[in-house]
Amino acid sequence: MAQSKATLLQALDDVPVSFFHIRAAITAGMGFFTDAYDLFIIGMALVYLKPEWHLTAGQIGLLGSGSLLAAFLGAIVLGRLADLIGRKTIYGLEALLMVIGAIACAFAPSFGWLLAFRFILGFGIGGDYPMSAVLMSEYSNAKKRGSLVSLVFGMQGVGLVVGPVVALTLQAAGISHDLIWRLMLGLGALPPLAVLYLRRTLPESPRYKTLVQGDARSAASDMASYSQGQVHAEGSADAPQRLSLRALLSDRRYLLLVLGTAGSWFLLDYAFYGNVISTPQIIALLSPHAGPIKGTAWALMIFALAAVPGYLASILLMDRIGHRRLQLIGFAVMALAFGLIGFLPGVTHEVLPFLLLYALSFFFIEFGPNCTTFVIPAEVFPTSGRTTGHGLAAGIGKLGAFIGTFAFPFISHAGGLKGAMLFAAGVSVLGVLLTRLTLPEPSGRSLEDLSQEGAPERVEPLRREAHAPST
Repeated sequence: MAQSKATLLQALDDVPVSFFHIRAAITAGMGFFTDAYDLFIIGMALVYLKPEWHLTAGQIGLLGSGSLLAAFLGAIVLGRLADLIGRKTIYGLEALLMVIGAIACAFAPSFGWLLAFRFILGFGIGGDYPMSAVLMSEYSNAKKRGSLVSLVFGMQGVGLVVGPVVALTLQAAGISHDLIWRLMLGLGALPPLAVLYLRRTLPESPRYKTLVQGDARSAASDMASYSQGQVHAEGSADAPQRLSLRALLSDRRYLLLVLGTAGSWFLLDYAFYGNVISTPQIIALLSPHAGPIKGTAWALMIFALAAVPGYLASILLMDRIGHRRLQLIGFAVMALAFGLIGFLPGVTHEVLPFLLLYALSFFFIEFGPNCTTFVIPAEVFPTSGRTTGHGLAAGIGKLGAFIGTFAFPFISHAGGLKGAMLFAAGVSVLGVLLTRLTLPEPSGRSLEDLSQEGAPERVEPLRREAHAPST
């Protein structure tokens, strides 16, 4: 690796966490706020849409899960484009798609139009996954990279809480049913709209500009300006490095990483969305005759007490525990909690034990693989294929969410809630095995060390042994 490259990249790895890191994380995190807000709010909007538009069960299913298929496509397509034409261009495009999609949903005149507008929204949300994760990863230092990327993803937890708060406020306002669902959906445009300008002011990724575009001098100048002198290094023009899609999908080492990252995310999203979908059964146990307002309040309490602490713990502890190790722990505890719900007699009919086990599974989903499956793909692929690799992982994860959303009612109908929880336990066990067999431990290592950039003759699989976590 040329000295100019090493100088800038070393500076990025060594600089302490400061305001410019936090500003970038919050700017990036607004996309995940929108994702979580939309995940919750569409269910509440359908409560009012169903009688007004006389929706069938199939139409409700499409509106509830169609955006997940769009996210699958958005993550893969926009992730690849970001490697080809640059992070910054796509970063603004996917935020704009989220704004347009959310506003259009609020004015949808019919089922068909609403489905189309939710596809636009979902496509933008899907593209936000590789963009936000990779940009934050490439801005971060080596020691706190996991926490900083988790902070981006942790905005999903804020969205899970704000969604019910917005729903409760609108429901209590006594406005018409036609207006209430339109406001619920349209307010999802505010987070990406608020940060659209901030995203455009972010400089191009310094690692992308250095290693892919071959212009370390411009990257160094950009980072010195954006960080107000906190990241300062010399740089010069260098030969660019590019990884073709064919090379990414034909090399055994990269294929193993795609299998590990995408497969783990697929399994996690199946279990996670199945977990979220089981929330109504829990609310039915806690309050059998709850109306929309009371049911929303219970959902808010569950999210606030189980999910949000998990996100916070991941942000604070991921780099100390280790990214791969935390994913293993999370999947293992998920398997235990789901298994106990399925095996223990009568637990699905008793409020307290069911609620405790559900909360345990929800906490460790957020503490473990829900964050780590987002973080690890932004670390293990080379710079010229990083958003492509992350997009594949995120897209296939959303495919798992789509399957989980549709399969859960059928599995629970065939085997009851116990059967669905036992199936989720088995999925979580697969998550443990896949993580252990395919993924390296990225904690504390530079991105260039992980991807072996600058040493193309080294083609052996990445080391899977755990490195000592940073403290």
